[in-house]
This record gives sequence, structure tokens and C-alpha cells, in this order.
Amino acid sequence: MKRIIIVALSVVLLQHSFAQAKVDRSKKPPAGPAPVITINDPVIFTLANGMTILVVENHKFPKVSASLNIDAGPIQEGKKAGLVDLMGQMLGEGTNNMAKDKFDEAVDGIGAEVSLFASGGSASALTRYFDKAFNLLADGLKNPAFPPESFDKIKSITLTGLKANEKSAPAIASRVNAALSYGRQTAMGEFTTEETVKNLTLNDVKDAYRNYITPSRSYLTFVGDITPEAAKELATKAFGEWTGKKLTLPVIALAKNPTKTEIDFIDVPTAVQGQLDVGNLISNPMNGKDYHALKLANQILGGGAESKLFMNLREKHGFTYGSYSSLGSGRFQSLFTASAAVRSEKVDSATAAIFGEILNMRDGKISQEELNTAKAMYNGSFALAMEDPARTAMYASNILINNLPNDFYKTYLQKINSVSLTDLKRVAATYFKESNSRIVIAGNSAVILPKLKRLGYPIKKYDKFANYIVDNPADAKGKETPKNNNSISAANIIDSYLTAIGGKEEVKKITSINAVIGLDMMGRAFEGVEKRMYPSMMMMELKMGAMTVMKMAFNGTSGFQQQGPQKKDLSDKEIKEALDDKGVIPQLYYITDNAYKITYLGTGKTDTEDTYRLQVIMPSGRTSVQEYSVKTGLLLKEETTSVQEDADVPQTIEYKNYQKTGNVLLPTEITRTVGGQELPFKYKEIKLNEGVTEADFK
Repeated sequence: MKRIIIVALSVVLLQHSFAQAKVDRSKKPPAGPAPVITINDPVIFTLANGMTILVVENHKFPKVSASLNIDAGPIQEGKKAGLVDLMGQMLGEGTNNMAKDKFDEAVDGIGAEVSLFASGGSASALTRYFDKAFNLLADGLKNPAFPPESFDKIKSITLTGLKANEKSAPAIASRVNAALSYGRQTAMGEFTTEETVKNLTLNDVKDAYRNYITPSRSYLTFVGDITPEAAKELATKAFGEWTGKKLTLPVIALAKNPTKTEIDFIDVPTAVQGQLDVGNLISNPMNGKDYHALKLANQILGGGAESKLFMNLREKHGFTYGSYSSLGSGRFQSLFTASAAVRSEKVDSATAAIFGEILNMRDGKISQEELNTAKAMYNGSFALAMEDPARTAMYASNILINNLPNDFYKTYLQKINSVSLTDLKRVAATYFKESNSRIVIAGNSAVILPKLKRLGYPIKKYDKFANYIVDNPADAKGKETPKNNNSISAANIIDSYLTAIGGKEEVKKITSINAVIGLDMMGRAFEGVEKRMYPSMMMMELKMGAMTVMKMAFNGTSGFQQQGPQKKDLSDKEIKEALDDKGVIPQLYYITDNAYKITYLGTGKTDTEDTYRLQVIMPSGRTSVQEYSVKTGLLLKEETTSVQEDADVPQTIEYKNYQKTGNVLLPTEITRTVGGQELPFKYKEIKLNEGVTEADFK
């Protein structure tokens, strides 16, 4: 009881002292002094096979971490892009001595963490279990099993991930930016595609393992409750006899920035925002004289919520949820990039705002308060990072890999805190190339492009794989203009489609469709019905056994969605989009109804066929990009959006296996991909103009 009274009294006194103190909450508290960083120098020795061992001894806690880093440098993969990453994932699929489930059980059984990846691996455990964890790491690296079933699984997951990013404007902009900046045929400019992944085999994985998982150019760092003698004994037993291919760090030619600033535009018609990446190539080695000043300059420009970009583009103008900049470093060229995801109609204004802040940096318009805030951020984050053994291990190996002075990290904060406003102006003027930048924009060209012209920069167009698009093919050297391109129009494409499925007159006769559908997903089978009736009425119901899993109905004016027992009315936005399909075969109205805006975008290609690409802006304003077969005229693919909780989500629809129903051809396999999830619908039976009444849509 006495203790409770004392505690209560202490609280009262504390509250009273706060009440007496005068606190000005309108001002930020001053930053404290920079923390003193203490880092033990590693003990270093080398095994006969070339592996370098570093030991940072720290007996404060009974725990040890080890990380193995194989310094192969950038790897050019060409037509096998994605191979090395896939190989790294395969390392975690069991060993010749232990199946994956047994390996995982062994790790969990000692409360350890063991990871394997394309450039090495890591192990961490309490001291008394560390030997076991370390030997599991060694077994995983030296004796991978590479089971075929795991290869098929990981390859499938990789392809699904690529498909999920197919219409992601940020992913497209990042890919094209790297490809144009470094060169698409270089290690740092190439990228993984569905085509390169589909071509990979298990033998390719095994070849990549032999080529890149090796003791050559490898750095094994121990941090924690272990002596150098014990670490050397462990490393020698586990890796002393390990041999492999000798690696040589690649020499990469320097790429050049544009001679003058240009806009590189990628049309993503279904994007609801424009992704904007502005920047240029830099050389920023960690042992360079400007490294620390550049870190602070980037922090002030776009490192966080108090940066110039964030305060301008978000807080002042409301163009975006956030705008940031990033700055690469290391032995090879890297990118400085200022980025934002911006409302489509404001991309031009956001571009001007980003360049305005870059010019402010170059002109030295930086306050002492901004510099002090950036320094305080680095003082705190650097000291906090030192609590992580993995970070300490990285610091130890970084010194060797990047040829840094031994006291690089010990003096890191001293160098950060010695940076002046003059230093910031100098490095911004040197490295932020306002006149030699690349402005990469991925978004809806119909909304964004017309306004971009006011900025005065030359505009080049690319597809999502960084292929240059020639507006007038006749102007492209060495390329012929397709002989019949002049006769192709949006109306031609629609006419060809209607002819291909049976002709306009037959299509006009269709007033309703009644289909039995099936869906196999995640190991479960669903069956149901889909009904459509002119004008704009639709219903779909999926069941698992006798239980309704999902149902949606729209009667032309209102409707609902139901999942299990939960039911909700369609929102205004969902109703507008439901009205986009005016008939059972909506293409019949694309030409005759002025509510549809159709544009021929040029030729394209699906996995199997050459296509004509057509952009359709629906009455609701939703954009659909449709691909029709050059050979047959049939619709093969559509890229659009779907409404989920009133948000527009990219959706890809593939139409396959057209079969005769009555006098028309209709697809019997329709696969929808939304958010990376594939929904493969199969139409088991289709009836035209029978079995449908208005009561079905209530």
C-alpha cells in the first residue's frame, strides 16, 4: 500500500512540475549532440580457397551472427534475365542431405535464423546453438538439392509477380528509366520479362550456381559472442575444402546522360496516376570526397516528410501523397532520382515543381535549419543502426570491398557534421544535372501528353519494355512502313471483329446470353451462371456446392454485390461502369454511339499473335486497351481497371478458345487477372436468347 501511495504522489508531483514549466510547442526541440560511435576493428584472415574471414568480437549478448557475401558485381544475363535471382530462391529449397521441411525444422528447433540468397547467406542464433545454425548455412550453400518441383513452383510464382506488375506505372517507369540510362543490353539496364523467365530451365539454375556461388571474392563476417579463434575453426571446417569458379569483378563502361534534358514517355492507358521519375546518372563512390555531402543534399531535397520535394508537391500543392529522392552509391555508376506518383492532370505541374526544387538546391537556397535537421536525422539513424549485428557485419566487409579507410565508419558522423552550406551548394550543382536529366513518365497519354508540351522539353515515346516508338514509321531508318497501315482505323478493327464472330446482323439478333461457368482456384472448384440482357443488365453467381460464394446483379439502374452472407448496393461509380456495356456484345455500339471514344494505337503482340491495339474510353471515363488479332480479327486481350471499394484497380482480361454458339463465335475461356490473382473462368454451356428474364437481375 505504501508503494502505491509513493508512486501516486510521484505522478502528482511530476504533473505539477510540467504545469509550472513553460514549454513552447511551436518550436522543435534542439537536436542533441552527435552520439559517439564505437566500432571494434575486425580480426581478418584468409582461407586457402580465397574466402576472407572477418570477426567483430562483442560479448555483450550471448548471440552470434554470420553473413557471407559473394562479391560478383553486376551480372549480365541477357536472354536469361531473372536466372540469378531464381537460383538464389532455389538455394532455400533443401539440400542433398536434408529436404526443405527437415531443414526448416532444424532451423526452427534451435530458434535460429538462416537465410540463403543469390549472393550468399546468413545465420544468426544464440551462442550455444550457433555452431548448428552455421553448419546449416554451409550445407545450404554447398549442397543445394534443386528439386524440380521447387523450380516449377518458384518459376510460376515469378511469372505471376511479373504479370501483377504488368500495368504498374511505378514498376514500368523504374524499368524503363534503368534501361534508357544504362543501356538495355547492360547488366544494370536489363530486366526480367515473362519471356526470359519462361525460357529458363533447371539446368540453367545449376549452371548459374556453379558460376556464381563460390568462395572466390567471398567475405564471411562473424559478429557477436565469438572469439577469432573459434570463428576461424568453424569457418575452416565448414568452408576450408570448398572450391568453385574464380570470379573477376566486371569492368563496366560509363554510360552518358542525355546531352539535354528530355521526356521519355510510356503510355499506360489504364493508369489512374502518372509515375514521374526525374534524374541522372552519377558516380558516387563511398571513398569519394563528396559522399557525405551528397547524402545530406539528398536528405534535404527528398529524404523524408520534411524535405523540399515533400513540402512542395504534397503540402503546398497537393499533387501527390508523397515525393522523394534517392541517391545510389558504390563502385559503379548509380542513379539520382526524384520521384512522385501524381494525379494525371498535374504531371506537368509536378515536373516543373521538382525541377524548381532541384534548381533551389543548385542555387544554394538551403537554410541552416534544413541542414541541422538532416544532420540530426543521420546522427540518430546511424547510431540506431549500429544496434543491428547484420549492419555491423556489412560495415566490416564494406571497408574491404569498397577500399575504404579503416576508420570510415568510426568517423562517419564527424564527416556528416562537418558538411557546410557551401558544400551542399557545390555538390548539388555538380551532381544534380538539371540540364542533362531524363524525365521518365508512365501514365495515361491522353491526359498527360498534351500538357507536357508546355514544358519545352523534347518528348520521346517508349513502350513498357523500353522500345522506342516511332510516331511515323516511315521516318525510322531501316524500317519499312507496313503496306496496309494507312487503311487501318479504329472503325476497321471493330468491323473486322464483328465480321469474325459472325457479322453485324447476327450480332444484332443477340438480346441475351445465358452461360454455365466454372472456376478452379486455389484447389477449389466453383460453378455458377452468368447472364446478360440488353440493355446493360448483367448477373453472375458462383457457388461451391449448394452455397452461394459470390453474386452480383445489375438491372440497368441499380444493383448489388454479395459475398457469402454480406450484401451491399453498388456505388455510384460501380453503376456508371456497369453501364459501359450497353449491349450483350458491346463492340456493336463502339462506332454508332458517340459516348464511346475509340483510337487506334498501332500494332502490338500477345504471347502468340500480332495484334492491332485499340483504346476505348468508355462512357464512364474508364479506359480499356484492347488487342485484336491481326490474323483472325478476334479480341485476344484487354487491359482496363475494375472498381474495388471505389478504387480503380488494374485488370487484365484474356479471351481464348472461341467456339460457335448458334451463328456466332464466343470465347469459352476468359481469364481475369486482378492484383496478381488469376481468375480463369470456363464457359461450359452458352445459350443465346433463352432462359433469361428481367427477374434474374433483381
